[in-house]
Amino acid sequence: MQLGILGLPNVGKSTLFNSLTRAGAEAANYPFCTIDPNVGVVPVPDERLKLLGDFYNSKKITPAVIEFVDIAGLVKGASKGEGLGNQFLGAVREVDALVHVVRCFEDPNVVHVDGSVDPVRDIETIQLELILADLEVLERRIAKTARTAMNDKTAAGELKILKKLKEVLDEGRQAKCFTPESEEEAAFVNALGLLSHKPVIYAANVGEAELADEGASNTHVAALKDFAAAEGSECFVICAQLEAELSELDDDERAEFLADLGLKEAGLEKLIAASYRLLGLMSFLTAGEKETRAWTIPLGTRAPQAAGKIHSDFEKGFIRAEVVNYRDLLEAGSYAAAKDKGLVRVEGKEYIMKDGDVVLFRFNV
Repeated sequence: MQLGILGLPNVGKSTLFNSLTRAGAEAANYPFCTIDPNVGVVPVPDERLKLLGDFYNSKKITPAVIEFVDIAGLVKGASKGEGLGNQFLGAVREVDALVHVVRCFEDPNVVHVDGSVDPVRDIETIQLELILADLEVLERRIAKTARTAMNDKTAAGELKILKKLKEVLDEGRQAKCFTPESEEEAAFVNALGLLSHKPVIYAANVGEAELADEGASNTHVAALKDFAAAEGSECFVICAQLEAELSELDDDERAEFLADLGLKEAGLEKLIAASYRLLGLMSFLTAGEKETRAWTIPLGTRAPQAAGKIHSDFEKGFIRAEVVNYRDLLEAGSYAAAKDKGLVRVEGKEYIMKDGDVVLFRFNV
């Protein structure tokens, strides 16, 4: 999974990016990988992996990972070259979702680019820039497609969709407001990588004092949550400055610090949960002495396609899946005991995978 982090300057975006990537690496004892200055790969915290790893005495534990792409703060006119953000918009065209960090804290020492804190106004500023950037992409694509549409039925069909999509953007509406008429049309629009078509998770950045009640006393957070709900987007409350402090602690200190603040989880866990919900994702597990590993798949994935996530040969030669819930396996004490109790099920090609399934795939190629 790949998430792009964006927002106005001075909203806590880079602080959040730096703390999430560093904290995630330490929390899971998994090396933080810097691909380039604004990309970080972070393991998905998953207590099931440690439990299963201990259960099997696994030599290797491999978590699912999320790639975060952080771009420079966007400002009005970014799509036309203002500020630095426009230089990096291309970097987030391939991400699965956007994490929009929105300032919901008052601090006279931190300058707001528009002079005051107003989450909805700030969101609309960013949305407009994304729409304008998408219009540029569409205009180029329309010009290119029009050259071949006269003699190519496929290109003619694509041109029709592109023009309908452009009408939506010309009205100042996001590409996600476009209603496709078929699955094929939806797939074509998805493949365009339009920024205003991507699902969004709003991160309401608040002060530390407002974090314990999830920003319930903060009118800016209330406005943001209402906006997100109306849009059908995810929203969670975070304190980027606190996340930066947490990222410097080891696991035990971190847990104690969170408990003292009355918090159950840190920002990384909140963000991952929100992204999995928004994108309709889940994890199944494979476990054994050699390796225990988490695999991320879409909800509704059938067993053969899940097997293909591991290796294409597993899907091609799929015979069956031996499935047991991870809790049942741990409580049984051994795989053999789980089998004796009837907790290990044999499932075929139509089986829909469930979150927390521990699976052994049988195949023949």
